[in-house]
Amino acid sequence: MAQTQSDSSPLNVLRVAIAQLNPTVGDISGNLELARKARKEAAGQGADIVLYTELFIAGYPPEDLVLKPAFVDACERAARELVKDTADGGPGVIIGTPLKRTSGVHNSVIVADNGEILGERFKLDLPNYGEFDEKRVFQPGPHMPGPVNFRGVRIGIPICEDIWGQLGVCETLAESGAEILLVPNGSPYYRGKMDVRQQTVIRQVIESGLPMVWANQLGGQDELVFDGASFGIEADKSLAFQLSEFEETVAVVTWKRRDGVWVCDSGPMAKLPQGEEADYLACMLGLRDYVNKNGFKNVVLGLSGGIDSAVCAALVADALGEERLHAIMLPYRYTSEESLTDAKACAEALGCRYDIVPISEPVEGFLSSLAETFAGTKEGITEENLQSRTRGVILMAVSNKFGSMVVTTGNKSEMSVGYATLYGDMNGGFNPIKDLYKMQVYSIARWRNAHVPAGAMGPSGEVIPVNIIDKAPSAELRENQTDQDSLPPYPVLDDILECLVENEMSVQQIVAKGHSAETVQRIEHLLYLAEYKRRQAAPGVKITRKNFGRDRRYPITNRFRDRG
Repeated sequence: MAQTQSDSSPLNVLRVAIAQLNPTVGDISGNLELARKARKEAAGQGADIVLYTELFIAGYPPEDLVLKPAFVDACERAARELVKDTADGGPGVIIGTPLKRTSGVHNSVIVADNGEILGERFKLDLPNYGEFDEKRVFQPGPHMPGPVNFRGVRIGIPICEDIWGQLGVCETLAESGAEILLVPNGSPYYRGKMDVRQQTVIRQVIESGLPMVWANQLGGQDELVFDGASFGIEADKSLAFQLSEFEETVAVVTWKRRDGVWVCDSGPMAKLPQGEEADYLACMLGLRDYVNKNGFKNVVLGLSGGIDSAVCAALVADALGEERLHAIMLPYRYTSEESLTDAKACAEALGCRYDIVPISEPVEGFLSSLAETFAGTKEGITEENLQSRTRGVILMAVSNKFGSMVVTTGNKSEMSVGYATLYGDMNGGFNPIKDLYKMQVYSIARWRNAHVPAGAMGPSGEVIPVNIIDKAPSAELRENQTDQDSLPPYPVLDDILECLVENEMSVQQIVAKGHSAETVQRIEHLLYLAEYKRRQAAPGVKITRKNFGRDRRYPITNRFRDRG
């Protein structure tokens, strides 16, 4: 049983349960049940209060659902059900939900204990950049928040962006008597994000002089992956505790008051994945949640014998289990024996269902039907794309017949320069490697062959044949074709693209790095030209600081070119 006391006898030990969980946007009843289970688990661990993540009842980010009054009302009703639960004498709660008040609809938290609401707090600093557009649907809190008195402890509750911006929320909370800061967050993953988060929290700890508990959501939501990795920072700026990344947990962290300062007495200290491991786990979690939360039974993909489809197949097997993966090789006259051998070897290593569906007859049928229309023209890219589009039609037919979702397999390098066919290899419902450049795909392939990811359902050992990694990449749409026939070497291409996309560098700046002006200008032209394709592409996991779609929103109709 959690401790109780009067305001005149405040707690000197505060056991905070961090509910690092995986809610689903719009599943209000399901999220409430998840919150209740977490609270029961926290009670069993002796927690005084449960800290849930940002907008937990709604799921995050709810986007334009917030504009629907019925949705906001249903969220508040569910939150109040959880408030009633606290009358049992167990842990109090800090639960995130949208609330409609006279000042507008707010991104809010409710603090409750003993069946009563102790306070409501509204997010003041609404993010409106990159993947966030909260100013579209929420109103900022009408005034600076003050601390909430919980069992004699004055808790400050800034909400996510309130600690990232420059409004001074944490400093104001300290000035108004807060003793410790508990922060609910919805902070999505990108490579290197943990360092950014910790530096942000340390800056606020320095400014406020208060320790901070930073609780983060877990799970995939469309393109975004929330990685958890909740942590705390002591008032002296040292790491107080660290929860696991990419894993659900309800963990109790014990804080003790010593000489008027709250100090972490006990809590987990998990080791976090780095580099390729973290990227792979993010892709795996994003894929798993997209498939499962949207109700797909199985996944089908075209297994070409190339690196991209092999990595995607491994991700599906790891995320969902090999029994839910149906790989199909779709050969034509330009498909090499090497590719046939490699695709079969990959499918056998993964243990998934593998079929071969030749496309010669349908391709020749299309060409025959178009012969009169194409008469007098030279064979070229149009005929090559017919092969890709035939493959897309067959995969979609399998999807329709068996209720499987098509996973599409283009990497960020290809999507950047339009090296992909609309209604062909771009067909599909989700792309787990959409935000990985080609060389990063190779890196995670090598990593996966040497490791079994935490939580993976796929087999151990070498699941991507080494020959797939070692051979020159090719779309195999014509005789002896390789990607480098029409693109710079991938290490060069990827560096130029990262400069253009992630860093918004000028052509002149990129040339100064040692690239040829002609090549940089050509790649920039292809990047802009392919925008119309990317608008029609399947969503995919965000891995970099700036993915296509949520983060980078360029116009399709665009004549700007940087001529230095």
